[in-house]
Amino acid sequence: MLIPTLTTERLILRAPEARDIAPFAAFYASERSHFVGGPLTAEGSWRMLAMEIGHWTLKGFGRWIAETRNTGEAVGLIGLFEPEGWPEPEIGWDLFNGFEGKGYATEAGHAARAYAYDILGWPTAISLVKPGNDGSAAVAKRLGAYPDGSITHERHGPMYVYRHPAPVELADGGIEAYS
Repeated sequence: MLIPTLTTERLILRAPEARDIAPFAAFYASERSHFVGGPLTAEGSWRMLAMEIGHWTLKGFGRWIAETRNTGEAVGLIGLFEPEGWPEPEIGWDLFNGFEGKGYATEAGHAARAYAYDILGWPTAISLVKPGNDGSAAVAKRLGAYPDGSITHERHGPMYVYRHPAPVELADGGIEAYS
């Protein structure tokens, strides 16, 4: 599976690789990961990274490692997600420790959504946000998503559903996101 590379003004969204094990493990070992299934041991975070890579093969899309264009530092995992048990395709973001509050999730979220709509032809998308994850809810709102109910996932528990505007409602799509 060839995973496409996307670029934004400040970020490169690229395939997850073995070099991402250390930042992945640091994030999933931290309390910051509790909204997305953590904290995890090093073995658990390795399995999580393997799942992210395998998602591309199983679904034909997935989440990218976002890295800064100027330093190459991995800032998080952002992109498209629909594992077993998810209600519908999601645009999701997990920012690694120290990279929150810089607009990276919103910037990469725009590129991921444009890819989902323009290349994959998705008619809609959601973002799932756990109660109390105010930062993630703010990103969803900055992307134009609005509250659209809630679900209870068998492993993650209650989550709010944020509905993204449909492709025809957006002016930010376009192939320029993948240059």
